[in-house]
Amino acid sequence: MPLRIGLFGGTFDPPHVGHLVTAVNVRHALTLDLVVLMVANVPWQKEGTRPITPAQDRLAMVRAAVADVEGLVAGEAEILHGGPSYTADTLMALSLEYPDSHLFTIVGDDAAAGIRTWQRYEEVVARSSLVVVDRPGEPMELPSGFDWIRVEVPHLDVSSTDLRARARDGRPLDYLVTDPVLDVIRARALYAEAM
Repeated sequence: MPLRIGLFGGTFDPPHVGHLVTAVNVRHALTLDLVVLMVANVPWQKEGTRPITPAQDRLAMVRAAVADVEGLVAGEAEILHGGPSYTADTLMALSLEYPDSHLFTIVGDDAAAGIRTWQRYEEVVARSSLVVVDRPGEPMELPSGFDWIRVEVPHLDVSSTDLRARARDGRPLDYLVTDPVLDVIRARALYAEAM
């Protein structure tokens, strides 16, 4: 029986409870065997817009976040590949690692709305089923011409941008990131000298 594998890519700077809630809910809704939280090496859509925490630090946080969560794993293929991270390349690597598997690309509604801006998005569509994470309420209008699988997940108003600002200001991150992630942030002195 082919494996059903979800690819949930991101910068994860830092990974927070919203990421985990999304991953476990999509895994449950689609009966996925595995969800790979793939850490972008160089997130090309964010490059130059803000400082990005080194990839190895972000990978350490994702590993800490998923260590005790069944069916979730941290992905480092994009870091090992080097250079900018493109979903089409990652799906090709996953299809080689897991031959005959059914791949699912998991995206938020904002990323789904801009899918035509992705590098080689046609390959992404050809290699995987597209999963858009919907928040409760009115679903977002998605680009036509794509077969979307919608999965509703609880809305948690948590963002990595806000978490970085909280860390810089010395405000607590407790319950917004898991304790193991908080341990990595403190041990590596990420985001703020004071932590």
